Amino acid sequence: MPQTQSNPASAQQFQPSVVELAGYPCVEMILERLSHLPGCLLLDSAMKIESSSAQPLGRYSFLMADPIETIVEPVGSKSVFERIKKCLAKYTATTMKGLPPMQGGIAGLFSYDLNRSIEKIEAPKFDEFKLPAVALGVYDVVIAWDHQEEKTWIISQGLPELEPAARKKRADLRVEYFKSLIGLGGLSNGLQQQLTPQNELAPMFDVEGPEQLTSNFSKPDYLEAVQKSIEYIYAGDIFQVNLAQRLTYPANCDSIELFKRLRSCNPSPFASYFDLSQMADASGFGNFAAQIISASPERLFSVRDRMVETRPIKGTRRRTGRPMVDIQAKETLLASEKDRAENTMIVDLMRNDLSRVCEDDSICVTQLCELEEFKSVLHLVSAVEGRLKPDANSADLLEAVFPGGSITGAPKVRAMEIISELEPTARGAYCGSVGYLGFDGNADLNILIRTITASQGWWQIPVGGGIVSQSQPAKEYEETWTKAAGMLRAVTMHPSQIRKDKPNT
Repeated sequence: MPQTQSNPASAQQFQPSVVELAGYPCVEMILERLSHLPGCLLLDSAMKIESSSAQPLGRYSFLMADPIETIVEPVGSKSVFERIKKCLAKYTATTMKGLPPMQGGIAGLFSYDLNRSIEKIEAPKFDEFKLPAVALGVYDVVIAWDHQEEKTWIISQGLPELEPAARKKRADLRVEYFKSLIGLGGLSNGLQQQLTPQNELAPMFDVEGPEQLTSNFSKPDYLEAVQKSIEYIYAGDIFQVNLAQRLTYPANCDSIELFKRLRSCNPSPFASYFDLSQMADASGFGNFAAQIISASPERLFSVRDRMVETRPIKGTRRRTGRPMVDIQAKETLLASEKDRAENTMIVDLMRNDLSRVCEDDSICVTQLCELEEFKSVLHLVSAVEGRLKPDANSADLLEAVFPGGSITGAPKVRAMEIISELEPTARGAYCGSVGYLGFDGNADLNILIRTITASQGWWQIPVGGGIVSQSQPAKEYEETWTKAAGMLRAVTMHPSQIRKDKPNT
C-alpha cells in the first residue's frame, strides 16, 4: 500500500528543528552518552568503500534513542507488516536537502526469524536466547553525521505532535534535551549481563581458537551438514543454501566496549549497535536483555527517491596484510567459477524478489561480481537496482525481499526449510537486518553478518557461507573461520589496542 498522510498539508509545511553540533564530535563519544536511553540505536559507517553504487557507501552515521513508540512482535506474528505500514502512514515528513537522508522514521532490528511471519518455516530445535521477530522504535530525533563533509546535526521532527505549532515547540524542546545529554557525559550504560550456565543452553562443542570458545556444531557435524546440503542440491531441491555455525564466547566486557573494539579492528560501511533491553511494546511484550553489535559489509536494500538498490555479497577470501599474498588472493577470488556462480545465482534471486514491488523495465544489474576490500576479507559484491511501483513503499519492499537471498539460498523458501533442519539453533539477529524505514519514504537496511549478539552473559558469533554443488565441506568449514577472524580479534582485544583516530578513516 502507498504511504498516506494523516495531515498532508501540515506535513508538507513543517520543517524540522535542526542544530549543527560544533567540532564534528566522535560517534563513539555520543553513543556512550546516550546509551542509557531506551532504544539506543547506531547505524554507523565506519569505513569508506569506493564503489560504482548509486547510493552512498560509508558516508553517513545515524544515532537514535528514546523512541516515541515501539513495535515489538514475537516470532511467528502475523501483524508485523500491518503495524509497520500503519505507522508509516501515521507519521510523515519531507526530506530537508543538504542533510543526511535519515531524518526520522522506524528503525531497529528485523531478526532472521521474521521469515516465519512471511513463510511457513519450522522452528529450529533450540532457541535459548529468544529474540523477537522485530524490535523497532519510532524515532522523532536523529543525530546524523556526514563523514564526507565532517559535519554533525541534531534533527528533530516534533512527533507525535501533528498540529504545526505544537509540533514545532516539541521539536525545539527535543533538540535541547539531546544537546544537554550530549554535554553531560558519564551516563554510559554498557550492559554486561550475568552469565547463564552453559548447561542451560543448546549443546556446545569445543573448537580451535581462543580458550572458552565453543560452537553449536562439532567439526564432524558441520562437515556432515555441508555434505547433506550438497546432496539436497544434487537431488534438485535447491541450487544453493547458506549454512552457518554459531560460535559462543563468554562476555569479558560490556557491549559498548565490545562495539568500540569491533569498530576499531573490523570497520565496515553498514555497522550497527542496538540495545533491545528497554524496548517493551505498548502491549507489555519485550524488554529483551540483548545488544546487537555488527560490523556488516552488506546492504540488504536502500531506497532514495523511490530508487531501490540491493548489494548481495558472495565470494570471500582472507586478507593477511602481506601484499603479495593478498594480491594472489584477489586474483584467485576473481577467477573462481564457484564464487562467481554463487554470486550470479543470488543476483537472479534478488532480481526476482525486486520484481514483486518494482517496475518491470526498471530492474537492472549495475555491478556484477566486483571486488571490494575490507580489513579482514575480500568480497565479490554485486548490485541490483529498480524503481518502486507507484503503489509500493519501503515496507512492501521489505516484505518482498526479506530475508536477503545471499544468506538463505535459492530457491529461497526451500533453502530456509533446509537451514531450519540442519542448523540446531535459531539464528536470531544473525542474517536479519538492522536499519531504518524513513518517514519520507527513504530507507537503508544492512544484512547482519559479521555480527555479535550479547545476551545472558554470552556473545553469539555466527558465521557461515553459501553451499553449491562444487562445495568441498572442509573448505566451507575453513571459510567460516575466515569470516570469524575480525570478530574473534575484537572479543579478545586489549583496550590499549583500540584505534584512536577519527571515525570513517
